[in-house]
Amino acid sequence: MGAGDVIAQQLVEQRGLHGHQGPRTLKMMAIGFCFVGPVVGSWYRILDWLIPGNTKVVAVKKVILDQGCFAPCFLGCFLAVTGATNGLSVQDNWSKIQQDYMDALITNYCIWPPVQIANFYFVPLQHRLAVVQCVAIVWNCYLSWKANRM
Repeated sequence: MGAGDVIAQQLVEQRGLHGHQGPRTLKMMAIGFCFVGPVVGSWYRILDWLIPGNTKVVAVKKVILDQGCFAPCFLGCFLAVTGATNGLSVQDNWSKIQQDYMDALITNYCIWPPVQIANFYFVPLQHRLAVVQCVAIVWNCYLSWKANRM
């Protein structure tokens, strides 16, 4: 999450070194460490327990469950956690989630299904989170920009 935030601030928002918001990067790192990492890591273990194997059919089933159930819930929770850490009131946080959620979910569906098909079919369970984290640098850049845009 931290690397994605640095990229968002420097390349997307073009803040420069003097305009970089260090506390924002630290918040995003904390969210990644305390929320994203544990939740996503646990989800992959649960998903592999629910749907064992690595055939093509199994990979498709996992992507359907991952993108149909987990991704929408996780994305809403991520936006809520980020809004809360940014100090938004409950009402302002809800308004921000309503503003950003569908666009973020559609963007999620453009990126993650093909990545996850390959991940679930070719990559052993113990390496799946690492694959996701590689792709997630770009995704986290987008999420950081989206979640911190006021």
